Amino acid sequence: MVNSTINLYREYEQKCVSAAYAARQLANVKNLILGMSVAMPPMLMSSIAEALRNEEIEPLNLYYMHGTEVLQKTLLSPELRTMVTPHPLFMSAHDREAMKLMGQSSCMQFVPATFHQVGRMLTENISPDCFMVTVSKMDKHGYFSLGTNADYGASVIRKAKKIIVEVNEFMPRTFGECTVHISEIDYLIEHNQPLCESKPQPISDTDIRISRQIVDFIHDGDTLQMGIGGVPNSVLDLLQHHKNMGLHSELFSPAIAKLIQQGVINGKKKTWMQHKHVFTLAIGDKAMYDFMDDNPSVVGYPASWVNNPNIIRKNKNMVSVNSAIEVDLSGQINAEQVNGQPFSGTGGQLDFVRGAYESENGRSFIALHSTARKGSISRIVPRLGGSSVTDTRMDTHFVVTEYGSVNLKGKSLSERAGALIQLAHPKFRDELQQQAVLLGLRSPLFKRIAAGASPRVIDLVSSESC
Repeated sequence: MVNSTINLYREYEQKCVSAAYAARQLANVKNLILGMSVAMPPMLMSSIAEALRNEEIEPLNLYYMHGTEVLQKTLLSPELRTMVTPHPLFMSAHDREAMKLMGQSSCMQFVPATFHQVGRMLTENISPDCFMVTVSKMDKHGYFSLGTNADYGASVIRKAKKIIVEVNEFMPRTFGECTVHISEIDYLIEHNQPLCESKPQPISDTDIRISRQIVDFIHDGDTLQMGIGGVPNSVLDLLQHHKNMGLHSELFSPAIAKLIQQGVINGKKKTWMQHKHVFTLAIGDKAMYDFMDDNPSVVGYPASWVNNPNIIRKNKNMVSVNSAIEVDLSGQINAEQVNGQPFSGTGGQLDFVRGAYESENGRSFIALHSTARKGSISRIVPRLGGSSVTDTRMDTHFVVTEYGSVNLKGKSLSERAGALIQLAHPKFRDELQQQAVLLGLRSPLFKRIAAGASPRVIDLVSSESC
């Protein structure tokens, strides 16, 4: 055993190189895949940018999801626009800012992909010449942990031609299927830096009004998937008095960690992976990362498994809550484009919309404010404006705004249009009604919502007094 441990650390020392040396190993690499978000390796990205500026390596195709500030300032800097062709599969605010700074001549190439298929796509449809990611410290058995990010990393790290990792003592060690052995990597660098943190989005009064309706449909013992944003965070805040909740979620967040610590989420009633808090990526703050570290109840698995609808459905009473940019009168959902341009990405929303509905007694909710741009435009629209349909009209279950909620399952196109118009801000309803008539979704004589299609409209006065 002693000799085995000595050999592991000898191998570690042999593979430990400088960041500059690691960057030069991309000399013959065409496609570089980076770990996403928290798992993006900051020192490696800085060194690669320097190697590109010095023409030590050839131009790169870059594949990743949810870029960080460091990515924006290094590999996505305007000076490298001819040296790096970004292929984001999901865009963050930093990606959007980088695209703006790079100008219209930018070669940024957005790649549509639903999350549970990303690992396969990156290893089968794109040649994974090299994969770089941040990992935890090596344990006595020679294993590193992907920590916050099993996602596509756990799939790509097994099949990329070259593996280079950035070892960071701040990366938590998590359980599940998110480890890599020293023998599986080619090079490593050491760089200890606090992980990037996300500030929680402020919760507005409108978020609370929407969330109260959703919480009415969530019961003790349900298993949760929560997206990112004000409404999902508000829903989690309102669940503090629920009991025996479960977690099978794409995202692990500080609000989720808080409910686990309070005993609200304990996994006792789950029918699949009981007592385990299942996730595929985590974005939060230091307190959350510390909570995850060496916590055997928190388990990370690849998105190909966590987000697979056939896996999601194995938990009865599955509840999925996600946000959207707009919904049209037929029930189609756009959660990724603004004015026809990529804003975020497909992500795993459709995975959970489908998986939750397939679950016994499962429910999925798409939540959105009725208006945008300070009330100047409606998010309930006659037809989606861009080319993006994140969730098809056949998949959409519940739609919720501050004016009510509607279950679209079983509704005709006419009934859907009538119900969704009632979820719009009152000042846009007449115009939407006219557009519905022009589109053939409503009859000019059909003044009232079809029987059974009326949404449950909340009393805004009483909701404010609660």
